[in-house]
Amino acid sequence: MTRIPATFQALRRSGCKVLVCYLTVGYPTIEATVPAVQSLVAAGCDIVELGIPFSDPLADGTTIQRASFQALQNSVTPQVCLDVASNLRKSVDVPLVFMTYYNPILSYGLSAFCAGCAEAGVDGLIVPDLPPEEGEELGKAARSKSLDVIYLLAPTSTEERVRLVAEKSTGFIYLVSLTGVTGARKVLPPELEDFVSEVKRHAKQPLCVGFGISSPEQAARAARVADGVIVGSKLVDFMEHGDLSGLDAFVRSLRQELPCDDH
Repeated sequence: MTRIPATFQALRRSGCKVLVCYLTVGYPTIEATVPAVQSLVAAGCDIVELGIPFSDPLADGTTIQRASFQALQNSVTPQVCLDVASNLRKSVDVPLVFMTYYNPILSYGLSAFCAGCAEAGVDGLIVPDLPPEEGEELGKAARSKSLDVIYLLAPTSTEERVRLVAEKSTGFIYLVSLTGVTGARKVLPPELEDFVSEVKRHAKQPLCVGFGISSPEQAARAARVADGVIVGSKLVDFMEHGDLSGLDAFVRSLRQELPCDDH
């Protein structure tokens, strides 16, 4: 069992829901990433999602697009991200997941990238622009290094797509709460609960809800029906201002609202 499903299993036994937190590597600076992730973990984050910046982040809203652009300006490459992850692994023991796009992985080399991830202590990959129908080559390279490949489902996904993702995704399934791109939202869609229930009919993997979650109340609502929640853009906002104390306080407020007997 890899570190990601082991984390879900252990937290489920404790009555906990999983908190996944996203940051863009190298934003606002490369040096800021490690202490920010350490702060997330200390505040109660269970899985860290590290964004590899890309010039065409089609699934991301303006907040993460801006962070990716700045990170690229800071000369952040996939190799830099691997180096940062390796450095992080010395001080944090939670699962680390890269969120990236297919082009940077392909340019690096699928096998070489997966080998680098394993060596750095990365546990999984989220690749929003890679459909499961075309993911076999990456999946094979990832499996050879015990990496999970996490696929996404949206409210518009057909039953056929839900079945396919349930067959292919490992670690967990990323449920996009709404159609569109990432970014903080004032409200989550009313059909969220029905969407999660529909996926549960076909999937045995843990389900995590992301996109649009920007308050403890929204996180609590998602956690009532899913196994975990994913928060990103709101955290990147704190990073824009170098506000680690605000980042810490916000993550603690999320953790407080999520069911967990041990926190």
